[in-house]
Amino acid sequence: MLSEIKVGPNIATINCGRSFMVSGLDGCIRRTVEHGLFSHDVRFLSHYRYRINGRTWKLVSSSPLTYTAVRFEFTNPALLSADEPIPKHVLGFTVKRSIVGGVHEDFDLVNYHGRPVHLTFELELGTDFADLFEVRSHYVRVPRSVRTSWHEGDQRFSCEYARDTYAARFHCQFTRTSSRARRRGHAVLFDLVLDPGESWHVCAHLTPELDGVVYPGPPACSHASVAEREGFIQRWRGVFADTRTSDDALTHTLGRSVDDLISLLLDAGAPDEPCVLSAGVPWFVALFGRDALISGLQTLPLHRGFALGALGALAAYQAEGSDDYRDADPGKILHELRTGELARFGQIPHTPYYGSADATILYPILLHETYMWTGGHDVLEAYLPVAERCMRWIDRYGDRDGDGFQEYRTRSPRGIKHQGWKDSGDGTVYADGRPVEPPVALCELQGYVYDAKLRMAALYDGLARSADADRLRKEAETLRARFNEAFWLEDEGIYAFGLDSRKAPITSVVSNTGHCLWSGIVPADRAPRVIARLLAEDMWSGWGIRTLSAAHPAFNPFAYQRGAVWPHDNLLIAAGCRRYGDVDAAARITRGILDAAAVFQRYRLPELLGGQARNSLGFPVQYLGANIPQGWAAGSTFAFVHVLLGLRADAPHQRLYVAPALPAWLDWVEIRNLRVGASRATLRCTRDASRSHVEVLDVVGPLDVVPETPAQRPGGR
Repeated sequence: MLSEIKVGPNIATINCGRSFMVSGLDGCIRRTVEHGLFSHDVRFLSHYRYRINGRTWKLVSSSPLTYTAVRFEFTNPALLSADEPIPKHVLGFTVKRSIVGGVHEDFDLVNYHGRPVHLTFELELGTDFADLFEVRSHYVRVPRSVRTSWHEGDQRFSCEYARDTYAARFHCQFTRTSSRARRRGHAVLFDLVLDPGESWHVCAHLTPELDGVVYPGPPACSHASVAEREGFIQRWRGVFADTRTSDDALTHTLGRSVDDLISLLLDAGAPDEPCVLSAGVPWFVALFGRDALISGLQTLPLHRGFALGALGALAAYQAEGSDDYRDADPGKILHELRTGELARFGQIPHTPYYGSADATILYPILLHETYMWTGGHDVLEAYLPVAERCMRWIDRYGDRDGDGFQEYRTRSPRGIKHQGWKDSGDGTVYADGRPVEPPVALCELQGYVYDAKLRMAALYDGLARSADADRLRKEAETLRARFNEAFWLEDEGIYAFGLDSRKAPITSVVSNTGHCLWSGIVPADRAPRVIARLLAEDMWSGWGIRTLSAAHPAFNPFAYQRGAVWPHDNLLIAAGCRRYGDVDAAARITRGILDAAAVFQRYRLPELLGGQARNSLGFPVQYLGANIPQGWAAGSTFAFVHVLLGLRADAPHQRLYVAPALPAWLDWVEIRNLRVGASRATLRCTRDASRSHVEVLDVVGPLDVVPETPAQRPGGR
């Protein structure tokens, strides 16, 4: 049965904060692929392999224990030794690996042979101190001379590299063992004699050091560090809204997504404080503007800390001036912040880099939504000036040619060519498959601006700034009219991907147009046609809506943004369908993505999946290189449920509106510890043959829960 199939990546990844380790499923790190121990954008370990008597161990199995720990089980091949041959499969070798800043590994070797065995256990290791950007591109920009040393006294192998004031070191030290190690080149060897039934243990401490700051791994052996991490996870779980459903697979997916969000904390403070999520593991362990903002929007009903953390962290880096190299202009919100060697020496512009056309627009959207869930005037006092600078950037710099639409074009020699959420170099194409050259005015950017202006107008209403509110509403309506005239493709029944440099429509059928439903820029009479086009066979894979039509000449189900399926993209489309009253379409998209999640290992939604068509015997195809976990993929699982429940907060007026529209496959949903303003509520939504209902089980605080029917919910403006 399909439910018995589990799809997963071909790597083992553990992470904590700003450190992560990627290896093969056998625990080994291979220099020629994107493996390594990384911290703060530097690869501290680029080669790592376990050997016994000159041979490679045979992997029996491996499995993650938590997001910070993994276990590998091996046995031996047939071996030669000083005394006599050793048969295969008579030795057991266990590796337990856990990470905090550095890594702690426990090695346990057991002799199940009926005779004593003479063994040489060998650990090969090496480092290149490569910048993460070099690892991902497979192109070394900086020639490095790495010095190695062996410290016999404290059994430590060290590597170091320096460049001007930049210094990186890596240490591998061995403790808690009865044996002494010796060095041979880039390997450390232990010579052992084990009697029948005898075991041998050693701890390996893999420790990065950067500019004199040491990032140690867990001090205790694996079982203790795993138990400590589980306690940390439980404390964080306790502050989330707890969601249970009648669908076991959905409930498991939601539980896994909670743990994934916890695993992505960049700098974890107290569980109830603002916190910043990294975008994804392994390649996006950093602050990303677009990702942080969308993850904040997705998770506000779950835990407001991610939204507040995004608002604060991004405000701290809001651009104050123009900088062509970093694609910065006053008021702009960053795209990506990096701290590795290439960033340190200005060889990449990510200090931070501002090449994102949508992050600045999404900031005021998140601010308004956060205010609606928290009711906090302190939030407005802190971040309204930031949002106002964003709005000025939208009008002055986002619209570079003054035509009323948002366009992007990099000014940096190392900038990103395409700067919408589809920011791959080959993802923006004409209908005949030719690449589109910037400047480009993407359809979703116009919708985001429309939404941002209306949301800022609503905030100004509450502050009695009626003139500002009226001005923004007029600007929004003007944009809406011009957008619907310039972008609408009557023959396709959908909006153009964008306008090119000649202001000609890019007529490729893409998922981006669904974001226009989410923003509300689509007139109500056009929404059904847009939804139908997005759910047509060439766009709907069965697991979700593809990024590009399968009928397009550039379609490739394995391509990052030319045919693959992205959970967060589908979430925004589903929310747009619900906005215009099409609850069936929203439920269909939700079911497709959640069905995919149930087939992935441990119910973990990846960043994206392949765009192959679903059939009765198929399963979702793993996208090679997808980040797992990934912030807006994990956040989308909760947001899908919130879409089905029709949650809408108005914390300033102490109200929560609920308009449940549960599909036939979902009998009930219960949410506990749902925070609105200073209040908390527990809700249970159920479905009978024809209608969905909400029951308020508990309310703590001055909150009025207002049931609505889907028909009452306003659609497009």
